[in-house]
Amino acid sequence: MESKSVCSKYSPHDTDVYFSQIIQRLFRKWRSVIKRGGRILSREKIFPRRLQTWNHLRFVFFSLFLLTFIPPTMAAQATEKLEQLDLNGQNGAQADAPAAGQTVSGDAEDDSDDDDQVEGEGAADAGASGAAKKKKKRKSKKKKKGGAKVQSEPPRVPVSQLFSNNTYPEGEIVEYKNENSYRTTNEEKRYLDRMNNDFLQEYRQGAEVHRQVRQYAQKNIRPGQTLTEIAEGIEDSVRALTGHSGLEEGDNLKGGMGFPCGLSINHCAAHYTPNAGNKMVLNQGDVMKVDFGAHINGRIVDSAFTMSFDPVYDPLLEAVKDATNTGIREAGIDVRMSDIGAAIQEAMESYEVELNGTMHPVKCIRNLNGHNIEQHVIHGGKSVPIVKGSDQTKMEEGEVFAIETFGSTGKGYVREEMECSHYAIAQDAPNVPLRLSSAKSLLNVIQKNFGTLPFCRRYLDRLGQEKYLLGLNNLVSSGIVQDYPPLCDIKGSYTAQYEHTIVLRPNVKEVISRGDDY
Repeated sequence: MESKSVCSKYSPHDTDVYFSQIIQRLFRKWRSVIKRGGRILSREKIFPRRLQTWNHLRFVFFSLFLLTFIPPTMAAQATEKLEQLDLNGQNGAQADAPAAGQTVSGDAEDDSDDDDQVEGEGAADAGASGAAKKKKKRKSKKKKKGGAKVQSEPPRVPVSQLFSNNTYPEGEIVEYKNENSYRTTNEEKRYLDRMNNDFLQEYRQGAEVHRQVRQYAQKNIRPGQTLTEIAEGIEDSVRALTGHSGLEEGDNLKGGMGFPCGLSINHCAAHYTPNAGNKMVLNQGDVMKVDFGAHINGRIVDSAFTMSFDPVYDPLLEAVKDATNTGIREAGIDVRMSDIGAAIQEAMESYEVELNGTMHPVKCIRNLNGHNIEQHVIHGGKSVPIVKGSDQTKMEEGEVFAIETFGSTGKGYVREEMECSHYAIAQDAPNVPLRLSSAKSLLNVIQKNFGTLPFCRRYLDRLGQEKYLLGLNNLVSSGIVQDYPPLCDIKGSYTAQYEHTIVLRPNVKEVISRGDDY
């Protein structure tokens, strides 16, 4: 069978027009490919454009295949077109551009999808401009500066920078045991809970400060350090994380230390912090209670833990920790204090400790208690006993309590000993005239910087007070300032303490100070 050219069914004029249009599109596309290749290499983005460039090359090779069917007369015309076209795209665009609105066999719709028109090359081919176009420089986006996302060591980054939206982690949420005793519906309780959001956020911020500071302290406190070094390290960290150094007048009332850092060792159970010049050193065989508070706007988070470096004391620490958790579990709205104390005592006194071959029962220190906390007041009017008693006082909705327990291998009873370091303005202070000018000026400093918050002698030293001891003793003897000497069991015994702050919310109780450590 005789073969025929694909162009045999068209008239010579139609054939010329058809292949002329193919040639024009071919060289426009070829020019676009070459120009695009230069851009690809200059931008160093070879891979993302490679597939697009291959599509253009396929079009070129297919067009070359079609040219094999062109008659000799058309081939001569193609040669002339090749000489007229400028592959760099600077001269041939105006000569070869078709009339406006002209389409070629429906291929204009395909061309609109080609990337050369996205780059603006189609407009150049249509005769808009033959001049080289300026390349647009892509401006790199500047990264926004943000605050630190992790805490430093030692802790110095305020937690407000770590939680920029002022939303702090919740404490442990514990359901109440006796739901049938509620006097309001769940819907009403949830509404009241939402109303207390600001109050809770201040407590949660203080709790986050406490967690981060004690986490660092637990990792870095070692035998051989002085108690002054340990106490000042904790206190400086709390001030930094709350964002209140306490050096300006009234700054400590906005945030900072809720009370001095207590470092009570061995038979001393509470209220000991070193005064200026104290050289006491932490030893390998010591059992040290670390009790400190952080506050935001007077919302005091009171929490304590015990450190030891000899595993022989682990049963003592475990007994007290279990007793504290028992007290937290029993606490709740309308719960009587006596019931909480009985549960704590039962848990605590189920433990024993072996020391030097002798078994010692763990005893509750019966004259130490937990307490409720009010704004700027660490000890409110209610006490939470840690032994069985007859107190019928009930916990109430919205109250904040420090559930703390003390265990001892001694008598289970403490008395005042050693040099006093803790002080606070008495809540029921009498209005008495002060004859000593030093007492008057010191009282003014205390009121403006601490209010009703506890303080210690080192805090007065830090504010630049000198020779204040006579005036301080005069304030104590006048009943305006209350002193809190260290509380100790018999010498040779060991004591331990664990403490958490809880909030009795309308629908749940929240253990504000709970952490991964205890």
